[in-house]
Amino acid sequence: MTDPTITATRPAVRAAIAAGLSVTRRLGAFVSCLCLLGAGLAVSMPMLAAPAAAELRIDITKGNFDPMPIAVTPFYATGPSEQDVASQITGVVSADLERSGLFRPVNPAAFLQDSASLQAGPRFADWRAVNAQALIAGAVKSQGDGLIRVEFRLWDVLSEQQIAGIAFSASPQGWRRIAHKVADEVYKRITGEEGYFDTRVVYIAESGPANRRIKRLSIMDQDGANNRFLTDGTNLVLTPRFSPTAQEITYLSYVGNVPRVYLFNIDNGRQERLGDFPGMSFAPRFSPDGNAVVMSLAQDGNTDIYRMDLRTRRMVQLTNHPAIDTAPSYSPDGRKITFESDRSGTQQIYVMDADGGNPTRISFGQGRYATPVWSPRGDLIAFTRLFQGEFYIGVIRPDGTGERMLTRAFHAEGPTWAPNGRVLMFFEEKPSGQDDRGRIAKLYSVDLTGNNLRQVETPQDASDPAWSPLIP
Repeated sequence: MTDPTITATRPAVRAAIAAGLSVTRRLGAFVSCLCLLGAGLAVSMPMLAAPAAAELRIDITKGNFDPMPIAVTPFYATGPSEQDVASQITGVVSADLERSGLFRPVNPAAFLQDSASLQAGPRFADWRAVNAQALIAGAVKSQGDGLIRVEFRLWDVLSEQQIAGIAFSASPQGWRRIAHKVADEVYKRITGEEGYFDTRVVYIAESGPANRRIKRLSIMDQDGANNRFLTDGTNLVLTPRFSPTAQEITYLSYVGNVPRVYLFNIDNGRQERLGDFPGMSFAPRFSPDGNAVVMSLAQDGNTDIYRMDLRTRRMVQLTNHPAIDTAPSYSPDGRKITFESDRSGTQQIYVMDADGGNPTRISFGQGRYATPVWSPRGDLIAFTRLFQGEFYIGVIRPDGTGERMLTRAFHAEGPTWAPNGRVLMFFEEKPSGQDDRGRIAKLYSVDLTGNNLRQVETPQDASDPAWSPLIP
């Protein structure tokens, strides 16, 4: 499939990104062309950079900034049949950007230029009059082959420059993915960081009374849309984890009260049992290359960490200590593993070599530390902390410095990273009544500033989320 192209110029970055470190980025002249084919979606994205190189420093350590005002104009529909799709795409793009906390969509009632006239180009004075710093304009048209073509352009209002332009072709049913990809491109062009909107989250959907809780494996888009169950609730399921290289998950299920580890391919629904592991404390996690999983096993009264090669099913023991070693998570380069252990007397976070050597404690704050998860960027480890009856979600550098708490709650646990390493999702439990026996479980997201805390809507109670990589 061949699409006409839309040229674009690479922007100067105009917004701070929510994160915990400073970044220096050099932008130079280049030409690139990207063609993505997957799930019925084709993308044509040639880019022409600014004529001169520039050096830009982004200070994102404090996170104290106002969201950028951005005008997300209604996508123009070339015919009545495209009107619904155009409206839906506009709504999802605006919602994605607003939910990130970095953008503030301008009220459409204030717009002075309509979508039809925008097709000939923006009247920048009109957009400056409504205080928009960035402008998104798009169009939806039928291609005549059963597919729709969606074009969008991103404009810097102050400099009056187009800074991005992309054309997508897909079936009308693929409109939501197109919207997420548009939002990803806007996020990337303005912040210099990869977006995370075209992703999915697998989690445990919970229902029923506390003493007969039904837990089903479920999946949804990162914004809560397209929710569906992957298991029927017959057997208890726990701790799903995404593969970093494929749309595949691993999870723990109790079948006949026997814990079993499964691999589940989301695209084709194929399920495969890895094995029976009596006494396993936590579900396994994939290695960065997707060829192995690392897990904790209880054998002969002792809980240690093991690695399983998925191709040979060979198990290798990585720790051998009288304490409980569990919850392992690989660094993105595969050279290190973080885990929790009570070998110091209380639950704390450790880092060791991938072969189990050189275990080093990195958490020394008050309270107990658990569920460490390495960031996809490699710069931080997220964790759960329990101190004086309260739960915290925090981050720490792999060398033990820079510990920060992002949020606290009655019971917050299970952090998981967005693929760009700038946002976390976790679940929070709250008492459901005055007797304090029932619990309500909900999912939340928070960025690395800790200022943008959002509930993620789900049809039922939800726990133990796991964020996917970007969808191919």
